[in-house]
Amino acid sequence: MSLRLGDIAPDFEQESSVGRIKFHEWLGDSWGVLFSHPADFTPVCTTELGLTAKLADEFEKRGVKTIALSVDSNESHKEWIKDINETQAANVGFPILADRDRKVSELYDMIHPNASETLTVRSLFVIDPKKKVRLMITYPASTGRNFDEVLRVIDSLQLTDNHSVATPGNWKQGDDVVIVPSLQDPEIIKQKFPKGYKALRPYLRMTPQPNK
Repeated sequence: MSLRLGDIAPDFEQESSVGRIKFHEWLGDSWGVLFSHPADFTPVCTTELGLTAKLADEFEKRGVKTIALSVDSNESHKEWIKDINETQAANVGFPILADRDRKVSELYDMIHPNASETLTVRSLFVIDPKKKVRLMITYPASTGRNFDEVLRVIDSLQLTDNHSVATPGNWKQGDDVVIVPSLQDPEIIKQKFPKGYKALRPYLRMTPQPNK
């Protein structure tokens, strides 16, 4: 059965480039990004892992742990990490799961037979501190991921979890947000949004980002 938004991310225990990982224990109270790669020593994946390493500070300040997956061995991963660090001017410090038995790939439905019988598709999952899946993105093998978008969605999820707002299309940090339609009490709205709001329609009320 495939995962859906709101499902608990499956727990697992698997070898990785930094040792054996018990996934839920490793996540702890953090947010997590789990993303898969078709194979080691592939060009697009090499750039993605280098970029993830370079964005380590951005993930850390959002309380996010990153963990990659490939169906190749730990020995292969460690050699690949040398290539990533050298070619991408990076320092990979996050784990890469060695999913040779496809255990994690199958738990997360990362193998799509119409794409490949054996290799994982380019999947990405954002998981919150309650271990719930909050975002799923699947890219074709030929297209590298947009990590600016991953960070943007994490920003949106963390903002909307803590305030009665949603984020409009193309929103980024500092832009106006939408007051959720379920919030109708004028006094509560006044308390929650002291900067005021603009009602474009009764259901479309724009307000400055409340935590800025």
